[in-house]
Amino acid sequence: QVQLVESGGGLVQPGGSLRLSCVASGNVFSLYVMGWHRQAPGKERELVATITATGNTNYADSLNGRFTISRDNAKNTVYLQMNSLKPEDTAVYYCTARLIGTASPSWGQGTQVTVSS
Repeated sequence: QVQLVESGGGLVQPGGSLRLSCVASGNVFSLYVMGWHRQAPGKERELVATITATGNTNYADSLNGRFTISRDNAKNTVYLQMNSLKPEDTAVYYCTARLIGTASPSWGQGTQVTVSS
């Protein structure tokens, strides 16, 4: 079982940037597809981005290139760089880790991102 701890959330003005981090422990990091999901108030949880151990990425179409996911396998860490933030990006952001060959990921506890003036 992998443990995930997110950090980097907070309050930011529209147009600003934040970088989220997620440190994974408990298993071989390179065996996991890492990702970020988010859940806005009153909405269902949705995929933001994923990244494989070799760096292949996938993003939600709605982001229009504003977010970048990356990982440092030596540090067991995945990042989400968020630029040009909008109020509709306000949500709890969750780090996920899915073991290759399985369907259900592990989840972190979430970090709040609020975009407001």
